[in-house]
Amino acid sequence: MKKMFLAGLPLLTLFLFSCKEKKKAESKGFISVVSLIEKQVAHVDTSLYSIVQVVSKDSLHQDTTYIPREKFRETAREFLELPDLTDPEVAARFKEDKMYDTLYRRVIITYTPLDVKKEEFKKIELLISQELKEDGSNKVTNIIADRIINNRDGFLQKKMLWQTDRSFLVVTSTQQPGQPEITSTNRVTWNEENIP
Repeated sequence: MKKMFLAGLPLLTLFLFSCKEKKKAESKGFISVVSLIEKQVAHVDTSLYSIVQVVSKDSLHQDTTYIPREKFRETAREFLELPDLTDPEVAARFKEDKMYDTLYRRVIITYTPLDVKKEEFKKIELLISQELKEDGSNKVTNIIADRIINNRDGFLQKKMLWQTDRSFLVVTSTQQPGQPEITSTNRVTWNEENIP
């Protein structure tokens, strides 16, 4: 009996391993938004741009500061937290829609969650220019994301815009139970004088 068990153990292990392989999610071929942002951050980290941050709360008070290059990654952290849509397990929770905007002459790729209630990021949108870059690819000009966290501790909404090679903007709205809504805006710019 013991010999039969030992002889069947490798077969059982092989069976369990093959079942696990079948459950592995397939790649959907989505664009890696995180790697696009990562390339931008790496470029700014090694540049000589003046990085300016303007923070305002409820449109009443503005603080303008210069950000050292070493702090840029931390300032752009919210964009680096976008879901990695090239990960098959993450991509399985999202769908992709594509359309061409004739007015702006851009392709718009939109990623939305299949189950909106389970995901913090409600929409990730890429605006892609019709013009070709030197390497023959198209340029992502804007990345737009909406993030909402709603729980018993309150409401948090972030509307995020990344303009390739020039700036990013995060508008944050928060509301605690029984308190008024607070809106803050964080705009960070670099290289704006070199963009037509």
